[in-house]
Order: sequence, then structure tokens, then C-alpha cells
Amino acid sequence: MHTPEPHIVIQRFTEAHLEGVAALYNEPAVCRQVLQMPFQSIEVWRKRLVLDDERRLQLVALHGGEVVGQLGLQQYLRVRQAHVGTFGMGVATAWQGKGVGSRLLKTALDVADNWMNLHRVELTVYADNQAAQRLYRTFGFEVEGVLRDYALRDGVYVDTVSMARLRPSA
Repeated sequence: MHTPEPHIVIQRFTEAHLEGVAALYNEPAVCRQVLQMPFQSIEVWRKRLVLDDERRLQLVALHGGEVVGQLGLQQYLRVRQAHVGTFGMGVATAWQGKGVGSRLLKTALDVADNWMNLHRVELTVYADNQAAQRLYRTFGFEVEGVLRDYALRDGVYVDTVSMARLRPSA
């Protein structure tokens, strides 16, 4: 028997999503896999909205109005790197493996390719986060290297993997 995919809506991150995004990243299992600090306030996320400009894409994934994922894509500001962007995302633990990350990433890469003219999109991901690395590989990201002792997590320095995707030729 086939289980239907849950109805997920991708929207631009707005003031209405502040509480949900703060709750998402304050979820311990989610916070542990991203570079956000735990116990971030709604005001921290409100300040990130103020930074909204054409070089930044902030998306949320919603199910029944509830924030179940978030992705932020940013184009580099340096003139000689205007073709490069980087992103970070988080998906609620209960929603991992259900297509939320894929939907967010597909939407962000469409904007990166067709609206921002990004040739290269890059990211870092914890070396032990195999599920995320598999997701990124399905979208054409390749490992470029390991960044040793890149971030502090649970009181221990941990490695991350640098991955990038070059826009496919037309």
C-alpha cells in the first residue's frame, strides 16, 4: 500500500513564521545538526528578516500552517563571487525523510539557477550527517573536502564536509 506524500507548501519566510522557525531551530535534534545556537529568541529571527534583500532567499516549508522546515540561500556579495551562493537548512525531526528537505532544496535551486544566475551553490554539513549528504548528492552536490574541527557541537570539535554543485549546462 502506497502512503501518499504529505501536503507541503513552500513559502517565503515572513513575520508570520517567526515563532515556528524559532521553535524549529530550538528543537535539540535540529539545532545539533546546524550552526545555529540553541535557545535563539524570536527576535534573532526577526533581525534576519530585516536583512532580507534580493541576494537572500528565505523559505519555509509548511504543513497545515505549521513550520516544518526552513532554508536560507544567500548570494555572495563580492563582485568576483557574484556567481556563488551558499545555503543552510533545517527540517523538524518528525518530518525528516518525508520529502521536506527535497522540496525546499528543489525550490531554492530553481531560484538560484533561473533567477539569481548562480553558477555555484555550496554548503557545509556535519561529516556524520549521512542523510543530509545523501540528499545533497541527489541534487548534484559533490564533496570537495573535509574541514577538520570546523564547529563545536556537544562540547567537542567536529568535522564538516564541504560540498558544492555547479549549475548544469543548458
